[in-house]
Amino acid sequence: MASMKFRYFQACTFRIQACRQFLTGSIALTCFAHPGRRFGLCCWSCGSSVLQTTGSVTGFPSMFSKNYHMELRTPISVLGIMHFHGVASNDLKSEDKWIDEQMFLKELNSCSSYKDIFKFIHSLGSLSDTMVASVLQWLCDDRLGKGKMNPEDVKEHEVFRSLCFQLEQESTSLSDSVLVNSLSALIKLHVDPCSTLMVRLVSESQERLDKGRMTIRNLCILGEALLILKGPDYALLEQILNQLQSTNREDWEADEVVMVYRFLKVGVKRKSRDLLDKMNNVAFAQVSEFGPKETSAVLNALVELNQTQALSLVIKLCKHSTLHVPHFTDEELVNVLEAFIHFGHNDRFFIGALERHVSNRAFTMHPNAVLAVMRFCSRKHILSKVIFDAVAERFVNDADSFPTAQIAEVMVPFGKLNYSPPNAPSLFQKLEMILSSRFAQFQPHVLLNLLHSCTLIERYPLNFLAKVFRPYFLQQLQAGSPCLKIVRSQLTQLYLTVTLECPSYKGPKLLPKYRVRSFLTPGCSLESLAITPFSNRVKDGLVDLLGSRSYFGAHVLTPYGYTLDVEIKLDEEGLVLTANSNEEVWQRIALCIDDQERFCFNSHNLLGREAIKQRHLRLLGYEVVQIPFFEFKQLKSRKEVQEYLHKKIFSS
Repeated sequence: MASMKFRYFQACTFRIQACRQFLTGSIALTCFAHPGRRFGLCCWSCGSSVLQTTGSVTGFPSMFSKNYHMELRTPISVLGIMHFHGVASNDLKSEDKWIDEQMFLKELNSCSSYKDIFKFIHSLGSLSDTMVASVLQWLCDDRLGKGKMNPEDVKEHEVFRSLCFQLEQESTSLSDSVLVNSLSALIKLHVDPCSTLMVRLVSESQERLDKGRMTIRNLCILGEALLILKGPDYALLEQILNQLQSTNREDWEADEVVMVYRFLKVGVKRKSRDLLDKMNNVAFAQVSEFGPKETSAVLNALVELNQTQALSLVIKLCKHSTLHVPHFTDEELVNVLEAFIHFGHNDRFFIGALERHVSNRAFTMHPNAVLAVMRFCSRKHILSKVIFDAVAERFVNDADSFPTAQIAEVMVPFGKLNYSPPNAPSLFQKLEMILSSRFAQFQPHVLLNLLHSCTLIERYPLNFLAKVFRPYFLQQLQAGSPCLKIVRSQLTQLYLTVTLECPSYKGPKLLPKYRVRSFLTPGCSLESLAITPFSNRVKDGLVDLLGSRSYFGAHVLTPYGYTLDVEIKLDEEGLVLTANSNEEVWQRIALCIDDQERFCFNSHNLLGREAIKQRHLRLLGYEVVQIPFFEFKQLKSRKEVQEYLHKKIFSS
């Protein structure tokens, strides 16, 4: 072949027969591939050169600031040979010796930056094509760089350019796995899609695809890459889908099922309904074989694909996830919790496993995982004192690890579920310090939601309410809030709380134009209506007790915005008045018919919105009588109901 004498590197390729590995995430997956190429990077003496090659290099016009020599070498087995050079060790003195691929991957994962990787690669005598693909995968994942790696700096580096040049020249000789993984990595690194390298890799991928011999893994990796590069309407995607559908899905391994789900969720949903239905059936049969990674990934895909019709699969996966709670990574746990929320599923065994997990790892969990746990508890109304106490301790000791945008989501569930942890004084003192230092960083509606939740459990943020009721802040709320009705309801209840419970407050008042007449607002109410069969049984019992339906009112709107389930009026002598009587009313009795929806899940603890309502009604002069479902359901006969109501209402 044509040779290129360059001043610095020598790039060499030769065939080997080896057990190949490629990286998916941070795990090395082993598969047997066809003979591949090995690339050599070797020092070369300085000197002038003349470029003589039949291959085009126009795709990277500025890549070759150094000189290279490319030649074929004789085959030699890589298995069992482990030599390091430069960064790794001083044992490798000759460019003819190779580093074992297993050890290479281990060394690669020990690097802390792309510069370390390039230094390590520069020290080696040669690289297999699998090693090149692994390097590119590491770079596009940027696992250790934490987003600080600049792709442009990487692409300008001479070692990266040499790797790209070798891939371009040897594209037809790459194994399928190396081809698709390299293409995927280069796309994520934003290499010019019109470059000769990218055009050759895409063209070669299409030729391999036409032969119909790609594995499921490689089809999925190629499909995801082409989705990014060409979009969901690219013709090859339809071809990939057809090949996936033509395979025998009953023979798929668990990780192959995961890869197909991941491919389907990223952009070809509307074209894959038949395949998706079959996939759900395959996954249902394989759930017991799924580990933590597979369980989390499939649940995440089902959420992204909104597979509400596959509830049997979802429930089976959710139950199966209980086994893996101690072994989930933080990211995997977030995916599982989001699936529970999305599909509305609940499982007491999962909750128990989650409690044990959080109590053991609350101080080491990523803030996103802590946030997901609290979101799950909040959405499902799960008051787990074990979880809430652990999160409260974490927040007091490590509040700075939570971004401003997450603080409200961590704290709001305490008010929503009406729970004050044992360290409540320290918890709210820490929150006050954060509000004082970061007040301007909070979105107005997020800040309002946070302050409102504090008042639900009798924590009064007086130092900040004065700012909230000022016209400038209210204008910001009006402009940026997603739901003005809930904002005005919260403002009204905040102002009512200050008026009733904080007489020492002397700050600005809430202007009437921001107040609501009723806290019952469709879709975003601060209270709930009692319209269940349970409430109807209570009303029937009242008719038996009082003798007529006219002696009590139902769904009565008060002047203070609250709606009473039932109102009974008494005169000065304690006699019951008709519901439409407005004179001679000495006492008003508010019956709160509290069904299960007003309590935390599997608990007798009222939700915060119901607790503050009953507290306010008492302060407004009502006699509040609570009729909880867990007491009423024990009554079997009409006589028992009548006696129960008489004792509840007239015992005093």
